[in-house]
Amino acid sequence: MIKKIIISACLLISFVSFAQQGTSSPYSFYGIGESRFKGTLENRSMAGVAVEQDSIHLNIENPASYASLGQTTFTVGGTFGTNNIKSSTESSKAQRSTFDYLALGIPMGKFGAGFGLVPLSSVGYKISDLNPTQGGVNSQLEGKGGVNKVFLGLGYKITPKWNIGADVQYNFGKISTTTIEAVTGVQSATRETNASELSGVNFNIGTMYQTKIDKKLNLYTSLNYTFASTLTSDSSRIIEVDGDPDEVTGDPVENTLKLPNKITFGAGVGEARKWLVGTTIAFQGDGKLNNYYNSSDNVRYEKYSKYAVGGYYVPNYSSFSSYFSRITYRAGLKFEKTGLIVNNESINDVGMSLGAGFPITGTFSNVNFGIEFGKKGTTSAGLVQENYLNFSLSFSFNDKWFVKSKFN
Repeated sequence: MIKKIIISACLLISFVSFAQQGTSSPYSFYGIGESRFKGTLENRSMAGVAVEQDSIHLNIENPASYASLGQTTFTVGGTFGTNNIKSSTESSKAQRSTFDYLALGIPMGKFGAGFGLVPLSSVGYKISDLNPTQGGVNSQLEGKGGVNKVFLGLGYKITPKWNIGADVQYNFGKISTTTIEAVTGVQSATRETNASELSGVNFNIGTMYQTKIDKKLNLYTSLNYTFASTLTSDSSRIIEVDGDPDEVTGDPVENTLKLPNKITFGAGVGEARKWLVGTTIAFQGDGKLNNYYNSSDNVRYEKYSKYAVGGYYVPNYSSFSSYFSRITYRAGLKFEKTGLIVNNESINDVGMSLGAGFPITGTFSNVNFGIEFGKKGTTSAGLVQENYLNFSLSFSFNDKWFVKSKFN
């Protein structure tokens, strides 16, 4: 059954991942767009905390986790989000539905493998700057696209307490932008269209360790490092005046963008299959992500950082009399410095997440639901603040593969 679900989901989501607009943030104009969370909904509902060596939930942030899988696990998730975008004088609302991830984990004794598809960044904005004064310049900017990653990883259990792992990631995508400018009172207009095909490879390594503190309590730790890498951008530009296209020559045909290195450390304490409280800290360098069409004198980049605390609670995972006692309840808080500085203002993201995992009776599979809300940016210095509310849903299917039949 799980194999049929995987094939159907892969065909559908491979198409949707190219067609979707994954963000409605005006800040996605910069760099390669708004960075997307690169984990499952189970971890996102805990603000990104992912420190436990789980046997039935896939952790795609740290490849060392694959070695702890007890069953073949297929997971897929998506989000419906609303944004209230406001400046110091006005506000507007936007909505979008997004594909978040598709991944498969396979246990192989002391080894474990994982592969899948995850959006890395998204571009999606529509900005108007209208000047009704005679002779004033009216501008309309629109962008869409983003970068996805396909990953393949392998984990190994050195000891019952200690895992290591590594994965290779192929990043690819397309970003297109359109700018229309017209002068009030003048019928002619200029349209500039830019398109960039992006591709590149990077690597990630990780380790996880857990040990007993006492009879019930466990200590969990996680560390993973993503190496700096490059994205090759093959770009083109077309300028149309009054609908007459004229492809501009002399612009760079190929440009190289730099994705910075990133290190993430997590630690937590808890009782297995009962509760967990943990924290995650991440730091990332300031990459070189500007293309020729979105460079700006008022924009620069700084080092990214994230601080999160979260956890889960299960009243009684083995209860036969109460279904609600087997539900996993999750929550988390986060603070992120996105690494973007506009008009000398750091663009920060502060949010809270809540979630629940509903077990499918008679199996180790589950359905997960999550809510995330918070704010990003500021209305200071002529900028905008986004108040967001996201509703996410995921499915995690578990099954045993490669089991030798005992009967003909």
